[in-house]
Amino acid sequence: MSEIIKNRYEFVLLFDVENGNPNGDPDMGNMPRVDPQTGNGLVTDVCLKRKIRDYVDLVKKEASGCNFEGYNIYVKSGVVLNNQHTIAYKRINHPPKGKKEIADPEATQFMCENFYDIRTFGAVMTTEVNCGQVRGPVQFGFARSIDRIFQQEVTVTRCAVTNEVDAEKGQTMGKKQIVPYGLYRAEGYISAHLAEKTGFSEDDLELLWDSLVNMFEHDHSAARGKMSARKLIVFKHNSKLGCCQSHILFDKVNVEGLSHDLPPRSFADYKVTISGDMPNGVELIEKL
Repeated sequence: MSEIIKNRYEFVLLFDVENGNPNGDPDMGNMPRVDPQTGNGLVTDVCLKRKIRDYVDLVKKEASGCNFEGYNIYVKSGVVLNNQHTIAYKRINHPPKGKKEIADPEATQFMCENFYDIRTFGAVMTTEVNCGQVRGPVQFGFARSIDRIFQQEVTVTRCAVTNEVDAEKGQTMGKKQIVPYGLYRAEGYISAHLAEKTGFSEDDLELLWDSLVNMFEHDHSAARGKMSARKLIVFKHNSKLGCCQSHILFDKVNVEGLSHDLPPRSFADYKVTISGDMPNGVELIEKL
């Protein structure tokens, strides 16, 4: 594995959805998440991290088959977390620590080395088999749509029926929840100091950029519609501490709608600009 990163980063990811649901809210009948005060759409950090995890899992399995230690995924469907922790203690040949005991540092280190998502995002592993708690170097805020979104519920029909009692109906009805179009902006942070604690490396960083660009390409479904990463703008500091506050860099990325008469329906309806010069010690990198 390559060396641990030595620079602080911030990044802005722009992605859009067309006739799909980017992140349903289970408390609202799976309608697209929305800020009730402004009407802007929301996509949670958990949703974005899930797509990154799935992409890394797919890429590493494709590259190396079933054996890709160092790039396993800790949080994924069907996995029992206590079993993951037990593996760590078996590998270091130490007795497992309970929830009320202090976790073995070697077990925590094994979890960071073995699982990409722990090394990247961190994890709370203080369950019945205690592997400690790790704060990851990569953090996201919620993604927010540039404009208000229109939550639409579309009625669909199915020519087949589920039960014999419904056979006379000939068809059944259903609902799909969509956003006709929405451009979303997510902002993220990468700490070189926290990377030292988890072992997040330059190779891990390149895999993260690759994931942000391509994670929607392997996540298509009828429910999510057409989702695409449109812009990935990275700010690289020349030191671990960084050269300026993150909000100064985020404010340089401006997204404006080109039409004020009709609601936007494509990425071409927006203009993305980066205003002003970069502060001393900050490099602008456009990954997409």
